[in-house]
Amino acid sequence: MPRLLGVDIPNDKQVIYSLQYLYGVGPVVAREACVKTKINPTKQARDLDEDELSRLSTTLERDYTVEGPLRRQIGQSIHRLREIKCYRGVRHKQSLPVRGQRTRTNARTRKGPRKTVAGKKGVKDLR
Repeated sequence: MPRLLGVDIPNDKQVIYSLQYLYGVGPVVAREACVKTKINPTKQARDLDEDELSRLSTTLERDYTVEGPLRRQIGQSIHRLREIKCYRGVRHKQSLPVRGQRTRTNARTRKGPRKTVAGKKGVKDLR
């Protein structure tokens, strides 16, 4: 498996799809990186030689924010929002949806599994 920016990319896929295993690299960035480095995007990742791998890694590091620096940048942005106690920061801190989604139903990904609360006693039990 070729190693690029500390990540093993799959051998058996085309370069354009293998590059998308890097954090922060999607279809557009992968295609642009292949064009800038003059590498055939349909070439298999296992067929890349050391020169092509080094060209790809330098291009990705120089022109794009990917992997570690991108994760750090996103983390710092969220930390800043939490510190200034803006609405988005408070939502991040409470592990609730940040972008205005409803939480009465759904939102299970953010909130986690349901925490069942004992129901109220019925009207019949009060007599």
